Amino acid sequence: MSPDPAPEFPDFSHLPHVVVIGGGFAGIATARGLANKNVRVTIVDKHNFHTFLPLLYQVATAMLEPAEVAYPIRTIFGKAKNVGFRHATVREVDHVRSVVILEGGSEIAFDHLVVATGATASYFGIPGASQYAMPLYSLADARRLRNRLLSSLEEADAAADEAPVSLNFVIVGGGPTGVETSGALSELIRTVIKRDGLRIDPSRVRVLLVDMAPRLLTPFPEKASKYAQKELERMGVEIEFGRSVVEVEERAIRFADGERLKVAAVIWAAGVTASGTLAHDLQASPGPGGRVRVTPDLRLLESSNVWAVGDAAAVPLDDKTFCPQLAPVAMQSGRHCAQQILLVLEGAPTKPFKYRNKGIMATIGRHAAVAQLPGGSVIKGTSGWLAWLGLHLWYLIGFRNRLRVMINWTWRYFDWPSGPRLIVADAETAE
Repeated sequence: MSPDPAPEFPDFSHLPHVVVIGGGFAGIATARGLANKNVRVTIVDKHNFHTFLPLLYQVATAMLEPAEVAYPIRTIFGKAKNVGFRHATVREVDHVRSVVILEGGSEIAFDHLVVATGATASYFGIPGASQYAMPLYSLADARRLRNRLLSSLEEADAAADEAPVSLNFVIVGGGPTGVETSGALSELIRTVIKRDGLRIDPSRVRVLLVDMAPRLLTPFPEKASKYAQKELERMGVEIEFGRSVVEVEERAIRFADGERLKVAAVIWAAGVTASGTLAHDLQASPGPGGRVRVTPDLRLLESSNVWAVGDAAAVPLDDKTFCPQLAPVAMQSGRHCAQQILLVLEGAPTKPFKYRNKGIMATIGRHAAVAQLPGGSVIKGTSGWLAWLGLHLWYLIGFRNRLRVMINWTWRYFDWPSGPRLIVADAETAE
């Protein structure tokens, strides 16, 4: 047999080169808007996959496998021959020469650059928080947290013959991530004790959600906050408002009132920042939260060919405020950025970005959620959960992912199965 002929790759070197830094919601949306257009696109990311961040808490609480919330970037753009991928980390941007410099020193020249580097956990300068608290902003974070949760339960079971063990899990932050993680963690603990036969007294396991705010889910209407609080408390989650964390230790947390609580884990869901990311270093005076300051069309101030989108950008909402750091903003700004780059290349004037609020959602448990619709109305309970489920399935990338997640969610709704409660040894060193 003669060997298969080498594949032929079309030559796009003569086209304007758009480099997109980041394979999150904003970066993928930008590249999709440029797919099969008269440009050459290169996505640069330190991971070769896109992560569906809203479902990370389900990976952390052993409800989904990592592969069910991640999808290879090359596969996403398999049919778009003008979109390529570079597995690398960008060290800096040279605005004068229009090149990005990668770790290791190699360079990629660009005609237009889109910065979509997202955000990272904000620790507000609290001692020990960045070292010992466990954030939930990457797939590696979710795997590490799942390891910690399951290992803590196994350790408590192993010590049951000597003395009953008390386990405290503290979630810092009462936003959607904190609420969703608290509910899922409470369900995980009950399931593990019941289904896996762990010798743990449920009354000695405490899930504590703390926040400085006076209520949960502050972007939602108050009735949604009250419903979320009622459901979490029904599930056994303790909620304490107005509590300020002053230090996080390896296995303890200190509050401003002087209490020091021994913990199995501190889960950090207290907010995000662009400080510490590449976006923060692009300007001498970054915007709020370290974000890049951009003009209404999403170009960096005083730049003609560098753009910023998603959580990395301080996107103007009006004269005084900025768009929230949410997935819908990331996707909408990415699509808009792609359109504006094409307009610039055609010599046409650009248009300002206009954020369309499509509502916000948060799930609380296996069949409870709250959702605020664009008109301001709120749906909750099972109907809210079904709306949440449908929206997240719609935005999951890849038919295989949608099908697997739908099967798992349906199965769990009627009867929680054994699930992916695996302690993976290499998770602590994963990046």
